[in-house]
Amino acid sequence: MRLGLLGGTFDPVHFGHLLLAEQCREQCELDELWFIPAGTPPHKQTSTISPGKARAEMLEFATAGHAAFVVNRMELERGGTTFTVDTLQQLHDEDPSRELFFLIGADSLVELPLWREPQRIAELATIVAVNRGDRPLPDIGQLTPAIPASVLSRIQVVSMPGLDLSATEIRRRVGEGKSIRYMTPRSVEVYIAQHQLYV
Repeated sequence: MRLGLLGGTFDPVHFGHLLLAEQCREQCELDELWFIPAGTPPHKQTSTISPGKARAEMLEFATAGHAAFVVNRMELERGGTTFTVDTLQQLHDEDPSRELFFLIGADSLVELPLWREPQRIAELATIVAVNRGDRPLPDIGQLTPAIPASVLSRIQVVSMPGLDLSATEIRRRVGEGKSIRYMTPRSVEVYIAQHQLYV
């Protein structure tokens, strides 16, 4: 199985996440794409993020009806600080026959050498760098020597239309009492209102 993995806080999930996932599913010919909401991401420990249960439920509402989209709560269930390499290793150990594709924003590629065990990440999964709109691609050569060229050569690039959406902006607008219609699925918008998130 060709399995795509999209991690993040998804606080909340929005149409940018969903479009990215669908473009990768199509262009990489993925059988399934798993959304993996982060437990305690190492780069956001000082930030206040919504409970994992709420973030996962919003994802489930947003992806309902898409046969290839799955919400996997493994990082939430693991607890503690979550690292991508641990998630990929766990998925590989559970079923080595799966071909893993790890989705990341192309602009985040330059930060990859700062992650825990970046070379192991690239060994466990094909890195899919998603380029939004007409932004120039980062220089993949910057990733060496943290990741060998033989591993970097496996990086796959997917392009998608540019959507200027962010979870930070959605949270800000909710806090100010402004509309978030057409920024996130209606089911997520209703969930946010019912659970009084971000107010």
